[in-house]
Amino acid sequence: MADPQRPRIATAVPGARLLVLEARFYEDIATHLLTGTLRAIEEARAQADVVSVPGALEIPIALAMALDAADLRRQPYHGAVALGCIMRGETYHFEIVANESARALMDLAVARRLPLGNAILTVENAEQAGARADAARGDKGGEAARAALQLIALKRRLGGP
Repeated sequence: MADPQRPRIATAVPGARLLVLEARFYEDIATHLLTGTLRAIEEARAQADVVSVPGALEIPIALAMALDAADLRRQPYHGAVALGCIMRGETYHFEIVANESARALMDLAVARRLPLGNAILTVENAEQAGARADAARGDKGGEAARAALQLIALKRRLGGP
C-alpha cells in the first residue's frame, strides 16, 4: 500500500518518450498497472508507446528489440517501464522468472544507460497483486513510471544523450 506520508515526486519531463512493456499473463493486474503508469506519464507531459507481451520473461527481449528498432528509426526512447506480475506457485518456476527477468532488465538498463522503472510484481497471491497494482491503493505502475521519469530528468540535467 502506498505510504500517505511519503510525498509523490512530480517530475515534468516534457517531450520524453517512454516505452511501456506489459506482460498480460494476469489481465486484471496488467490493466491496473498500466492505468497508473499511463497516468503518471501523462502528468509528466511525456509520451508513451505500449507493447504487450505474454509474460515477464518476454519483457527483456521485447525491450531490446524495441530499443534497437527505435534507434534504427532515429526515434530513440528516453526511458522504459516494465509491468507484470509473477505469483508464487508450487514449483521453482517463480524464482526463475522473477530472478531472470529482473537480471535481464537491469543488464539492459545499465548497458544502455536506459532510465528504467520496474513494476514487475513478485507476490504470493492475487490479493497481494491487486493491492500493489491498483492505482488507488498501491500504484506500483505509477511509481515505476515516476522512477523512470526522474532518471530521465537526471540524465538531462547531467547532459547525457
